[in-house]
Amino acid sequence: MSKIRKGDEVVVLSGNDKGRRGRVVRMLEDGSKVIVEGVAIIKRHTKPTQKDPQGGIKEKERPISISNVALWNAKNNRKVRVNFQTSLEDGKKVKVRFSNKLNEALD
Repeated sequence: MSKIRKGDEVVVLSGNDKGRRGRVVRMLEDGSKVIVEGVAIIKRHTKPTQKDPQGGIKEKERPISISNVALWNAKNNRKVRVNFQTSLEDGKKVKVRFSNKLNEALD
């Protein structure tokens, strides 16, 4: 279970896009990189194909290491470190993402 998930709002901690925020579009298979909407934009020169007869220069997001992003809490307008705690729901132990500094569950 990862501390950052698809759909979370994150802030970039290092690199050219430091300080920029965006939503996680997808996570790569090994879980070590994420693609964040509107961050780390690169340009790709593409040839015309049947799907894209125009071709040309296309912009897309490149993957960022998961260690270079932090979860963003919009309610308190700050970045948050994520830990896990177990809680009992319906008699079952469930792992929940938790912020110690804010003292609240994030899920």
